[in-house]
Amino acid sequence: MGEAMKEKKRISTSGEPIVWTSPFAALKNAALPLTLEMQPGASPSGVPAIAPKKNRGRVDIIRQTAHRGGKTVTVVTGFAGIGLAEKEALAKEMQKACGAGGTVKEERIEIQGDQREAVARILTIAGFRPVFAGG
Repeated sequence: MGEAMKEKKRISTSGEPIVWTSPFAALKNAALPLTLEMQPGASPSGVPAIAPKKNRGRVDIIRQTAHRGGKTVTVVTGFAGIGLAEKEALAKEMQKACGAGGTVKEERIEIQGDQREAVARILTIAGFRPVFAGG
């Protein structure tokens, strides 16, 4: 039975360099097509990408729990000069990045949970200046 078993490769302990070929080595020379994520101006969710503009103003990021049954919600307020469609696109992108639900109410975006860091990153990319306000 010992002869029928496959012989295992052993790693040398004498300090000799190990000869190893990566199975991915051939991919560095392959001409691969650009995917949707790699194309400039495209967002992976299919929602039109928010055009990054510089200095679009300050927005406040607030963590709230009041009147929400003890649940934490991240609220973004202080948008100046953007329409409802752009707020909805921003909210959709935030929800996707955070893996949480959210909504656009009146002049603010609400994302479920304490997602301040991820929301701030998305707003910075979109050209806003996020400020953590409140508690």
